[in-house]
Amino acid sequence: AGSLDVNMLVVLNDNDMSISENVGAMSNYFARVLSGKTYSTLREGGKKMLRSMPTVWELARRSEEHVKGMVLPGTMFEEMGFNYIGPIDGHDLDALVKTLQNLRDLQGPQFLHVVTRKGKGYAPAEADPITWHGPGPFDAESGTIFKKTSTGPTYSKVFGDWLCDMATADERIIGITPAMREGSGLVEFSRRFPERYYDVAIAEQHAVTLAAGLACEGAVPILAIYSTFLQRAYDQLIHDVALQKLPVVFAIDRGGLVGGDGATHQGAFDLSYLRCIPNIVVMAPADENECRQMLYTATTLECPAAVRYPRGQGPGVEIRQTMSALPVGRADLRREGASGLLLLAFGTMVAPCEKLAESYDATLVNMRFVKPLDEQLVCALAETHECIITLEENVIAGGAGSAVSECLAESGMDRTVHRIGIPDRFIEHGSRSDCLAMAGLDPAGLTKSIEKIWSNHRNGSQRDLAIARGSTL
Repeated sequence: AGSLDVNMLVVLNDNDMSISENVGAMSNYFARVLSGKTYSTLREGGKKMLRSMPTVWELARRSEEHVKGMVLPGTMFEEMGFNYIGPIDGHDLDALVKTLQNLRDLQGPQFLHVVTRKGKGYAPAEADPITWHGPGPFDAESGTIFKKTSTGPTYSKVFGDWLCDMATADERIIGITPAMREGSGLVEFSRRFPERYYDVAIAEQHAVTLAAGLACEGAVPILAIYSTFLQRAYDQLIHDVALQKLPVVFAIDRGGLVGGDGATHQGAFDLSYLRCIPNIVVMAPADENECRQMLYTATTLECPAAVRYPRGQGPGVEIRQTMSALPVGRADLRREGASGLLLLAFGTMVAPCEKLAESYDATLVNMRFVKPLDEQLVCALAETHECIITLEENVIAGGAGSAVSECLAESGMDRTVHRIGIPDRFIEHGSRSDCLAMAGLDPAGLTKSIEKIWSNHRNGSQRDLAIARGSTL
């Protein structure tokens, strides 16, 4: 951008906040300089000196370029071709608006450095910006954040506990996060194993490439990352990890519908964008214990492996502390039914399907692996069941249900697969339960969809039978 002779403005909102604690040389440099006596002395001295020269002071006030630039990162940005202005107080709205108005008249690339404070004006948020980054409902007067009643550990907690257990037993374990320590459940790990904890800040691409490099050197890198954020590092995932078949473990949090963070944070696409990549194993746990065992399974493989789990709590299954590797590509037949209805459920869809399977006397399979798919079981069950339904908390297009359809087609089986998943639209803001309802993936929505599919199938079968007998319904 600095090499182009165009009129543009880059605004750095320097709010001393990176969701988790700040890391890196740039953050340290800004903090050191902005809090230093040299900057404060020059700033105040410069103001007094310039005020004694009205014409010069007006010029400096108008362009916001007085002595601050001599001791701040202005030189670096100037070398990139930008005209550096700042730092200015982003909470002084009069000065900020005036500065922006003045910058409209300047020619060439401009760089405005604005300093703000996270939670400005609300004491609890200023004191603890990490907790107050996304607090949910709270009492403004007392500063009390209302916590939901916990019925068990979240999947993030399951992951964090597992990582600490693994790190205790294996010195090769490395934990990596792109500035999501708290959300990903890495706080305890960062405290107990600081020499094996890497926060690369909000740089998902670098997080993946760092994991690849560590894997090359014999480490066991565990990258904790939100589903929506892994999208940013897709190129690195393919070229730096999968192409070289490096054993990197991707602990993909917030898979599926996230809720309160809105459409940008829904982890709706990962099963689709992961399963098309060669050399990678993709797992979706049905409960908390299966998540722990799948994470362990991932560390035993000599290839990239992804364990994709949702936000919040699971169905409440007891977690076994002992860990054992699951057979790769093998599903779990949960229930054998007699009705001819087959439910192939992936991940979070297994638990709500258990009651539905009983009510329809259906066969229920916890598929476990999206890639490699348990093709042998899928084909065998397809031979003996009339109606096949796949269920996943992922977009229908290219998802796990598509993998089942492809499997049957490649096996020469002319079978219709009814796919239930996130519809072809962006699911907007709401609680996780609200979002599931909007997508038709809550218990009521699943019941409605399965009933419609099963009813249409039975009516169609009766029509076919009547036609075969030479009569009409």
